[in-house]
Amino acid sequence: MSQLNPNAAFTKAVLGPMVSKSTGTLAATTVPLFTIAGGLVAVTSIVGRVTTAITVANSYKLQHNPTNGTTADIFAATDIGTTDSALGEIFVATGLKTDTVIKGARGISHPYIVMETGQIESVSAGTDGVLLWYVTWVPIDDGATLVAA
Repeated sequence: MSQLNPNAAFTKAVLGPMVSKSTGTLAATTVPLFTIAGGLVAVTSIVGRVTTAITVANSYKLQHNPTNGTTADIFAATDIGTTDSALGEIFVATGLKTDTVIKGARGISHPYIVMETGQIESVSAGTDGVLLWYVTWVPIDDGATLVAA
C-alpha cells in the first residue's frame, strides 16, 4: 500500500518547514536557539520536548530578540522545574506573550506569530534539564529564513 502524503511532507505543507535545536543543559543564562534573517517570517508552531528531566526551580521563557527593536517574550516566564518536568514532557507556546508555556500535548499554538530579523532565545534561571525545541515557519518576505543558531 502506498502512502500518498508522508508525515514530513504533510507537516511541511500545512505548517511550513521545521527546524529544531536543543538548549543543551539549562543554565542561568540566555542562549540563542534560532536565527531569523532576510525579513519577516510567520512562525506557525513552537513546541518543546524535555530530553533530560528538569528537577529544580526554573523560571523559563522564550523571547524574540530582533536586530532592530525591542526584545519581547514569546511566552511569560514559567516555573518548569519546581514540579518536575519529566523526560518526554511536551511544552507548547500559544503565541500570546502574556500566556505561560502549556505543559502537555494538548496545547495548541495560535497560528502565525510574525517575527522580524533577529533571534529566538532560551532564557533560563535553573541549572538542570534539557529541552529540544521545534519551530515551523513560513517566509513573509521573499528570501526570509529561519535556521538553528
